[in-house]
Amino acid sequence: MSLKKFVPVLALSVSALLASAAQAAETLSIAATPVPHAELLEFVKPALAKEGVNLDIKVFTDYVQPNQQVADGHIDANFFQHKPYLDTFNKEHKTDLVSVAVVHVEPFGAYSTKIKKLDELKEGALVAIPNDPSNGARALLLLQQAGVLTLKDPSNILATSRDVDQNPKKLKFKELEAATLPRVLADVDIALINTNYALEAGLNPTKDALAIEGADSPYANLIAVAAKSKDDPRVAKLIKALHSEEVKAFIADKYKGSIVPAF
Repeated sequence: MSLKKFVPVLALSVSALLASAAQAAETLSIAATPVPHAELLEFVKPALAKEGVNLDIKVFTDYVQPNQQVADGHIDANFFQHKPYLDTFNKEHKTDLVSVAVVHVEPFGAYSTKIKKLDELKEGALVAIPNDPSNGARALLLLQQAGVLTLKDPSNILATSRDVDQNPKKLKFKELEAATLPRVLADVDIALINTNYALEAGLNPTKDALAIEGADSPYANLIAVAAKSKDDPRVAKLIKALHSEEVKAFIADKYKGSIVPAF
């Protein structure tokens, strides 16, 4: 064979191999909130590609659709929530989503543009908390930890404002969609905000929070799938990628304590 004929054949062979590799790659779709979940997924995407998994990241800004889309079979997995929220969602929506791995903890925080310390709260101050049961309770538990109030059951992870036992400053509670809380900071005395939404709003949990959970928080963020998909090999590869030392280093470098690994 002449060199002129050999080069096109070689190029064709390489193209065929690349096309074959692309066809062999399996796609895993995953719903995530923007920060830090989608950022962590983008970080591991190249590693997954080497393992034959094309990670298709779908970004959502609410806490309902990521679960509903997985439950309906439109998306394979999601990454945005903790176990108490998942359990509550399953119960309320009669879904069978399961946790397959925990990835990180986002310490929940209390923020304000009006005061510098929680003991500066005035009587009758307005406090904004998430309106979903698990995160609303998480907010109240943090306020209890900070000595602002006490609950009838100090360990109730589904407590509501009706479960407040002692409220010496007669705080008033306003329940709002979690995603909107950073936007109402100027309208309330304090707001209890999930770290992903705090980060999106430019808040630094380690510097700006008046009170914040410790790294031992039980509210670790997790990967969730439909029960039938818990042994999916694509999901196993995703978990392996997220539980790497490279991800630990990325979290430490990028978030500087605002989130901490849970693996």
